Amino acid sequence: MKLQFGTARPGLDYIHRPAVFGIAERDGRLACVRVDRGDGHAYFDLPGGALDGEETEQQALAREFAEETGLIIQPVDRLTEAAQYFLKSDGTPVNNVGGVWLVNVTGADPSTKQEADHELVWLEPLRALFSLRHEAHSWAVARWLRDRHAAASASEPR
Repeated sequence: MKLQFGTARPGLDYIHRPAVFGIAERDGRLACVRVDRGDGHAYFDLPGGALDGEETEQQALAREFAEETGLIIQPVDRLTEAAQYFLKSDGTPVNNVGGVWLVNVTGADPSTKQEADHELVWLEPLRALFSLRHEAHSWAVARWLRDRHAAASASEPR
């Protein structure tokens, strides 16, 4: 089931944009990107973005992680599907629609990083929850936290 986040503004024609984002955890922190377009309004996103051509979500996610962060990842599990109405930095109205995946970081290759306005930052999960630009991303982090807590609780002796 796809969840829709954001509100479509009346009179705008939103472009359906297949997209994918990832949750990578290291030492209790989540990989996020701090995006600074130079307009004084930096924001945080989960790494990811639009699918190009006939890419699968997994292929696009690996490419986007590399381009935005320089990290090499392996998609592991599709956590959820969500959509987010928003206006791109250039004002284009889009509705990102697609999966949010759990990923493993398998390495790093700084030469793959292409987006100079994206900086890899590792945020505490609660900070990410409240700092991410898109509600869909925050919801995915909340879902990940709940699933992680449930798994930990299930493994505790009773």
